[in-house]
Amino acid sequence: MHHANKVSLQTKLIRLFLMTSAIPILFISFFSYYNISNTLKKNTEELTINNLEQASNSLNIWLESYEDILYQIYTDDNVVTLVDKLNQGEDVAVSKNQLRRFLRGILYTKDYIRSITVITSEGMMIAYDQLTAVSNDKSWTPHFSLSQNELYSKVAGDNSTHIFPTEYGVSFANKDYYLFHIAHRIIDYKDLNKENGIVIVSIDEKLLSKVCIEKEISYKNHSGINFIVDENGKVISYSDQERLGDKVTDAEAPLQERQEAYLDFISKEAKIKKEYLSVYVYRNEELSWDIVNVTNQWAAIRKLSLQQEIVILVSMTSLLVAISLTVWLSRRLVSSVKKVVAAMYAVSTGNLEAKVVIEKKMPIEIEFIALQFNDMLIKLDGAMKKEKEAGERQLEAEIKALEAQINPHFLYNTLDTINWMAIDKENYDISNAINSLATILRYAITNSNAMVEVRQELEWLKNYIYLQQIRLKNTFRYELDADPEILNCKIHKLILQPFVENSIIHGFEGLTREHILGIKLEPQNEFIRIIIKDNGKGIEAVRVDEINSRVFRSSDRGSHIGMENVISRLYMYYGEEAGVQVNSVLGEGTEVIILIPRRI
Repeated sequence: MHHANKVSLQTKLIRLFLMTSAIPILFISFFSYYNISNTLKKNTEELTINNLEQASNSLNIWLESYEDILYQIYTDDNVVTLVDKLNQGEDVAVSKNQLRRFLRGILYTKDYIRSITVITSEGMMIAYDQLTAVSNDKSWTPHFSLSQNELYSKVAGDNSTHIFPTEYGVSFANKDYYLFHIAHRIIDYKDLNKENGIVIVSIDEKLLSKVCIEKEISYKNHSGINFIVDENGKVISYSDQERLGDKVTDAEAPLQERQEAYLDFISKEAKIKKEYLSVYVYRNEELSWDIVNVTNQWAAIRKLSLQQEIVILVSMTSLLVAISLTVWLSRRLVSSVKKVVAAMYAVSTGNLEAKVVIEKKMPIEIEFIALQFNDMLIKLDGAMKKEKEAGERQLEAEIKALEAQINPHFLYNTLDTINWMAIDKENYDISNAINSLATILRYAITNSNAMVEVRQELEWLKNYIYLQQIRLKNTFRYELDADPEILNCKIHKLILQPFVENSIIHGFEGLTREHILGIKLEPQNEFIRIIIKDNGKGIEAVRVDEINSRVFRSSDRGSHIGMENVISRLYMYYGEEAGVQVNSVLGEGTEVIILIPRRI
């Protein structure tokens, strides 16, 4: 290609440098201080306001998560029932204990919750907290600014969530705790107007510190600090807890007056002149709280002046050095760029084998571009090959799927025909076997990943075991024990059969003694515990450890593929809530314990 009016990159670089070499020195000398100081001030203000806004958003998110906890309590049917019993004086001691156990379970689901308190409409208080060494229903309330009646009246009077700002809570283990509280009246959805009590969740002030302060501030070594002021003008989060609750401003005052009050507060606290301080305020409209940052600008101005002097000195030195290096560097740069451009042009013509030759004299940036370009070509070539292979594999899989496809209706009709043939011959054992097989196939093929009741899964399993007994000529017997409490619970289909099959096919193989298979299902707290046990030949200890660690050898595909499949399905369905434990002794038998969540 011919470009008559164009010049080379090297020529442009040299001209540009010569035209601008003297201007930066003059510009830096006369205008850098002014521009940098204004930019720094503007950037600091924008960054600070953005940080305060992010802190405010984080605060809202955190509080919403705690309000969710509160919601779980005040809408819980069990809580409503227990509070009703307490109000009516029924089983007071038992109801209190049950309610405390419930509150204890909720308390540990979220960090920073120090206490959960329920006050009934009859004035009874039940609490569970971390702030007392013994069970005590009045840990923080004696120090609260409102009496129990005032607190109850305020919360029970409407259906909104009330937030009470930070106050001194209690001393525990030689440490003072400051708490803020969120509260809501208990709601009985059977009678929305019924007044039966309120719930208060008490949260450590350290949550606010984590969200808005993040780390302690030393006025001598840092330039600023964050703190929070509530709708009453009181400090509710601050690095010095002794100042929590101090009123520092009129919350209804205009922003400028509030900023001045915050400057006075920090100036007295840090003993720094107000003219060195800058204050930034972000208003959280949902909470009517001010999130405040006060910054010491004196250190920044001092650093800025020092930096200006350094910049001028470095600029003068750099100018002299740069003039002598420009031509030499531009030659190296242009030479390296030309090599990259040449390789790109070759690729654009369809030659994917083209590569940029890496040379030691290449600048790091150009070398990086060249390496990435070469790597991109390798990956592109590999991707094209993989795409081709993937297309071939997909086509092969589709062909195999079509070849393996069986019409279920044809299969059922065929089995039904054989069944009637057996009945005509009065061979009812064969008829029963065929009916069981048809039931098994229909159950397994239809919605194989669906959830069914435990009783349905067990009925299907009985049919399966019946067929195995017929096949093996009743060489084993089985015992099935299922607790009626779990028969209506839901489980995924076909999660028991692989373990049962493993016992029948592999566990009893080669043994002459009586073969016994035991299956037991029972509730265990919020889980269903399933035990499948046989008196077969057992499994080697090494293989047991591998199965418990979910390690399956490729050589085991024939003998343990069913177990591998169902164990993988269990963890896919239930995540880490599921549990599978295999215990086995060679020559004595194997026991599989399965634990899955109870679901209705």
